[in-house]
Amino acid sequence: MTSSNKIISAKDFSEDFIWGVATSAPQIEGAYNVDGRGLSTWDVFAKRSGKIKDKSNLNHACNFYYRYKDDLLIAKGLGFKVFRFSISWSRILPDGTGKVNQAGIKFYHNLIDECLQLGLTPYVTLFHWDLPYTLQKEGGWTSHFIVKWFSKFVKLCCKEYGNKVKNWMVINEPMSFTALGYMLGIHAPGKKGLNNFFPAVFNTAMAQAEGGRIIRDIVDNANIGTTFSCSEIKPYTNSELDIAAANKMDILINRLFIEPTLGLGFPNDGFALMDKLNFTTKAWRYIEKMQFDFDFIGVQNYFPITVKHSSIIPIINAMEVKPSKRKVPQNGLGWEINADSFYNIIRKIAAYHNVKNIIVTENGACFNDKIVNGVVNDTERINYFNTHLTALHKLHKEEPKLKGYFAWTLLDNFEWSEGYKARFGLVYVDFITQLRTIKQSGYWWRDFLKK
Repeated sequence: MTSSNKIISAKDFSEDFIWGVATSAPQIEGAYNVDGRGLSTWDVFAKRSGKIKDKSNLNHACNFYYRYKDDLLIAKGLGFKVFRFSISWSRILPDGTGKVNQAGIKFYHNLIDECLQLGLTPYVTLFHWDLPYTLQKEGGWTSHFIVKWFSKFVKLCCKEYGNKVKNWMVINEPMSFTALGYMLGIHAPGKKGLNNFFPAVFNTAMAQAEGGRIIRDIVDNANIGTTFSCSEIKPYTNSELDIAAANKMDILINRLFIEPTLGLGFPNDGFALMDKLNFTTKAWRYIEKMQFDFDFIGVQNYFPITVKHSSIIPIINAMEVKPSKRKVPQNGLGWEINADSFYNIIRKIAAYHNVKNIIVTENGACFNDKIVNGVVNDTERINYFNTHLTALHKLHKEEPKLKGYFAWTLLDNFEWSEGYKARFGLVYVDFITQLRTIKQSGYWWRDFLKK
């Protein structure tokens, strides 16, 4: 994308294109043990695993639980029309099932009411990785009971908030939390191996579709979606081995969950790992139950992945070629910055004929932000958004399925295993004082969104 093609403002998009900012409960709420909230897997994992890089936890996070009115005012002041947030399962059902915590129910009523009063349309994510710890002790997403547990949670949320909230997302990035949490063990709950990964994948696919059916049944005029983490997968060379490695990685990262959602079953393409997944779960018996006709698919993209063949990596025989080795632009976490790949992956998802609409429900960048004399001059992030929204604008003119974009994220927050040092926010948070400072990128968005 050349500089001459860079867009100036949201006016360059259609009037009905929706602009939002995205957050999640475990990353911002804090108040982990107040007003009856139960522990989540992330509360326990952060304190016990030793895998959080800055040795932090979620106890206070951004204190959004107490500061939500002020933070919503910031989102409104920056010009966003949509506020995406998630409901903490353990805040309204402390044990995952059973007794309902009325204080938690009231909090989300208050949050939703505040959004509506400010003219912010709430988009609610039902599961953003913070499973109640009580359920994890019973197997979590590997348990065959998880679909029933999740269904009861979804029904409760729909009955409580469905008259106010019409835009729902069932599950956030199923591939991320199943692979990182139930295969590699680097995210909560810290489980490893295919014996955990396979049932977690199958149960998540089942729960995702069932969640959609429940919302459709309970909420009138619901706009129902779910979100997938997607990355363009590129072979390092044009050799047959590298191309085969890229295809396997593409199956795992981009196709594993969207294809059963679309009624296609788990992808295979001669990949032995998928044969084993299908055989272990007997997934062919449940193709209809894994399918749901979502109104929109949330595409979440941060970086492309370049891979090459590796005989020492078991099962997939593929390994990433890091951006630093290829000397390409990268963000503060070493992720490649590539707006063309952002464009390409959305086109890939749009190419599925039974995908109705697409919203980019997360996109953003982490940099090593510093506050100097009360100012955070995050020029790199501004450049990132500028190039990615230029690519988005090009795609918007070509692809009628593309309906909106949500920036990740409003506030610097708890960034999972990275802790608090990985800053993605449009607002700088001092995690000791909880002082908020709008970054220059936040002001850039304010100017971009002016009509």
